[in-house]
Amino acid sequence: MNKVAVTGIGTINAIARRTEEFISALRAMRCGIEKITQFDCSDYPAAMAAEIKDFSPEQHFELKIANRYDRFLQLGIVAARNAISDAGLEPSGSWRENAAVTVSSGIGGFKTLHREYGNLFKRGPKAVRPHLIPMMISDMASGAIALDLGCHGPNFGVVSACASALHAIIITALLIRNGLTEVALTGGTEAVIDPMPVAAFGSMTALSPERIDPLKASRPFHSERNGFVMGEGAGVLVLESEAHASKRGARIYGWIEGFGMSEDAYHISQTDPEGRGAQKSMREALEQAGIGPDQVGLINCHATGTPVGDVSEITALKQVFGDALPHIPIQSTKGLVGHTLGAAGAIESIAAILQAQHGFVHGMPYLDSLDPCCEGLLIHRETTPRSFGVVLKNAFGFGGHNASLVYRKYTKTNEPPAAL
Repeated sequence: MNKVAVTGIGTINAIARRTEEFISALRAMRCGIEKITQFDCSDYPAAMAAEIKDFSPEQHFELKIANRYDRFLQLGIVAARNAISDAGLEPSGSWRENAAVTVSSGIGGFKTLHREYGNLFKRGPKAVRPHLIPMMISDMASGAIALDLGCHGPNFGVVSACASALHAIIITALLIRNGLTEVALTGGTEAVIDPMPVAAFGSMTALSPERIDPLKASRPFHSERNGFVMGEGAGVLVLESEAHASKRGARIYGWIEGFGMSEDAYHISQTDPEGRGAQKSMREALEQAGIGPDQVGLINCHATGTPVGDVSEITALKQVFGDALPHIPIQSTKGLVGHTLGAAGAIESIAAILQAQHGFVHGMPYLDSLDPCCEGLLIHRETTPRSFGVVLKNAFGFGGHNASLVYRKYTKTNEPPAAL
């Protein structure tokens, strides 16, 4: 089987538009959560979100193209362009001939769907724009990116709610391991800070009702956490076979070492309180990577800040890691970038990769009171210098979907990549 290398990363989110900015923002624990500006949220059950402010599609696309792409597609393309630039891949290079694109979304173009429903009921069926369907379906993130970059290899989307992006990365690693492609762009993109999703998640009491202080809105592991905060953004990774990366002299961040996938089969939206599915996916990931719990240097949790979900994940971690857990830093990046739903697994994987690369663990500044289930665990309130090489990343989704991934940093110094 081919070894799978991470050679490029690109993201756009509430605290960063490029990789270098993301590194600085994570170190500084910059919080991208503020009051919602994309619509009047006065009568809605939630008022906070992690929005990408001042994003102008015209800076990235011709106006004609921008008008045909929902916001989630625009963000995905921007992240993909950043990723191939970071990987040192020439935009017109031969690498594109069999390059896979598997950039996913949990919900897709809800903003476009919402707007066109309004046109339908106000002005009739002829007012519905002809590009509605390709603007809204979740798989179009992969299609639009492939069209933008000229990639001709395997192309599809993985939809598994908030586990979508991590599942996409895992499935893509399998493609490379089994020789179906040598290079791929994978990850997730999401942009659904819109009236209906906020109303719907609010009706489930899944969203934090905090309306005044952004630092009190998204608080994973806090004793008084009360729900998640929606975020928007995209994260894209370039994955390559070891042979392909070596042939072109690519800079390698690290390796996808192992992964696990499972299903709770417990409830359509609630997490199994015992975290049995999460335990299964984490154990499979560690076993496949061939490492013991004490070799993991950072756990980037799914932890959304819901009362039940965080406890469930900590319960699962205690079962899997045992006596090693109190010595491993645990974090959730959602307190900074919000919960980006189908993109979360990719954006947060990138955050973990960057921390491993630059030797620090970002803090969680709102943690003035830990949930009792976290007592004795290594959860930093401030950013802390720390050298580590192995990361475990979790992502869970409605429907009981669980995904876990083990990433190992590449330790040998490489020359900058040469373009193909």
